[in-house]
Amino acid sequence: MQRLLITALILLSLIWGGSFFFIKQLLQDFGPWTIAFLRSSLGLVTIGMIMLILQKPFRFRKIPWSPMAVMALVNTAIPWAIIGFSETRLTSGMASILNATTPLWTIVVGTLFFQTITNRMQWIGMGIAFIGLIVLLGINPKSIISVDFLGFICMITATLCYAVGSQLSKRLKGVSMYQITFGTLLCSMLGSGSVAFSVEQISLPNLASLTNIVMLIGLGVFGSGIAYILFYFMVQKGSPEFATMVTYFIPASAIIWGSTLLNEQIHWSLLMGLAFILGGVFLASKKRPQQTAATRNET
Repeated sequence: MQRLLITALILLSLIWGGSFFFIKQLLQDFGPWTIAFLRSSLGLVTIGMIMLILQKPFRFRKIPWSPMAVMALVNTAIPWAIIGFSETRLTSGMASILNATTPLWTIVVGTLFFQTITNRMQWIGMGIAFIGLIVLLGINPKSIISVDFLGFICMITATLCYAVGSQLSKRLKGVSMYQITFGTLLCSMLGSGSVAFSVEQISLPNLASLTNIVMLIGLGVFGSGIAYILFYFMVQKGSPEFATMVTYFIPASAIIWGSTLLNEQIHWSLLMGLAFILGGVFLASKKRPQQTAATRNET
């Protein structure tokens, strides 16, 4: 199961690696809430089609809609819109760097408010992965000081939303990862759409633009519909702390996409940073012997 979880983690990071770039491009024609609405809508259509093709039951009456709506707003609609706004003041690269603090916040929030049990190995793994992120991106005091303050605060707020939302999603019982994905995107679409249509303008010519269509497909179909199935799979089979570690890989995957599609050079820092990140993720996801034995007894 651990190999399957890590495979899902890497695959999800590759999908989400281009999300910050897509958002940055779409901000030229759409507002942050509109992007969140369009992303949720396309993701909802995608998960709906997947469930129909795979004959997965929807069971609307068994979905706990009140906690689902709260979780969807906190974990999806609000942070997506906040990230969109922050990228009007930050580069997409810097936004992805700040987004990578999500796993640390997830552990802190889980420990303080959700009685999550953590261990020393988990903290060590997180620390090693974070060092890998610094090596990967060549972060230095000068680059941090030059960050726009409002954009910085918005991105940290978004990561806190992700941290709380991922903990809330773990506590949704009796629903499959498909139902959680469907319910999340439905509630997110309704929430972000109500704000978007109230405070922003949606231009139909911009929607018909081929470039925007490609960006929305990447962001909505792959970055929301398919990606959220992988994310909630990791939350259910692993933990919220493990699932949010995908943010460590996103800057690396963005660099890999840049090398593949734009022929950008890969420096030694990428390989060394990835080595640290992979090692940290492995340590953080490794269960202690007594936990493994308990799990076996339960099954």
